[in-house]
Amino acid sequence: MALFFFLIFAFCTGPGILESSPKVRLVRGPHRCEGRVEVERNGEWGTVCDDGWNIKDAEVLCRELGCGAAKGTPSGNLYKPLADEKQKIFIQEVNCRGTEDKLIKCDWLEDVYDCSHSEDAGAICEKSSPKVRLVRGPHRCEGRVEVERNGEWGTVCDDGWNMKDAEVLCRELGCGAAKGTPSGNLYKPLADEKQKIFIQEVNCNGTEDELIKCDQLEDVYDCSHSEDAGAICESFCTGPGLLESSPKVRLVRGPHRCEGRVEVERNGEWGTVCDDGWNMKDVEVLCRELGCGTAKGTPSGNLYKPLADEKQKIFIREVSCNGTEDELIKCDWLEDVYDCSHTEDAGAICESEYGRTQ
Repeated sequence: MALFFFLIFAFCTGPGILESSPKVRLVRGPHRCEGRVEVERNGEWGTVCDDGWNIKDAEVLCRELGCGAAKGTPSGNLYKPLADEKQKIFIQEVNCRGTEDKLIKCDWLEDVYDCSHSEDAGAICEKSSPKVRLVRGPHRCEGRVEVERNGEWGTVCDDGWNMKDAEVLCRELGCGAAKGTPSGNLYKPLADEKQKIFIQEVNCNGTEDELIKCDQLEDVYDCSHSEDAGAICESFCTGPGLLESSPKVRLVRGPHRCEGRVEVERNGEWGTVCDDGWNMKDVEVLCRELGCGTAKGTPSGNLYKPLADEKQKIFIREVSCNGTEDELIKCDWLEDVYDCSHTEDAGAICESEYGRTQ
């Protein structure tokens, strides 16, 4: 009976454990919108016990993270490695109605009396972290800044855009150090007038690993595409051969930048690669070059719709890598394309959705 009353008084409503810095995150999942639940208290991250953890709690968490609808409440121990035994469990039980906008506003029981990290809560939200890219530049690490929201790409206004913001963007893209913040209108053609501007202002401290983690002002009230933000990052590929002028490779039409149809660039024009002889060794090199982890598959490029336009050229008939090269250009390849169509374009699946693991 004493324990019963103790638990009643321990159950909090409103601010408390998270008041000083109410942060939440999902870790060790394939992207920032899936994983083991962690909350922050006074600079220290702890987990949440899965006692009573349900879809209503996950709905609030997903909403707070800007990750869309809740899709599941898996056990947090699915996400390896497990939390270190020294890491604390901060919350025994969360009890949300599902309408709150932050986890801190739910009822929760702070006193952890019977839980281990094998019982940590997990969550799966609908959408992954917004994608970012640089377009119309001489290589993938320079150009006009674009971000993705619900499958649509939009630009970023250059209000307040500075080197700290570019540092975060370059880090997220795996492009080394930031070298400049040119106007996005330098990169022709300009964004189409029908393309939306998604963000009015970004304010990073420079240490974040994703642009989405910076403070952002989404209400675009005074900006045009002549004011789109641009960025120049340090690293891009170099080397002799087919791609000498601006050696680019990319994966397109997939669910993220580390899966899709293979394309290479020659003198400002993008072309595809025929799948003759295309195998896991070739994909290993491609994934390594893109900073996308290990190779997971060699699907047909025609799985990624829409197919390449019939006017788009096929630049390479056959690639033959030994699997140890760090760039596709360093593999042997046959340029003369005499019998291939876009139904035979090569595809690739790499391990890491955002070009790195968490």
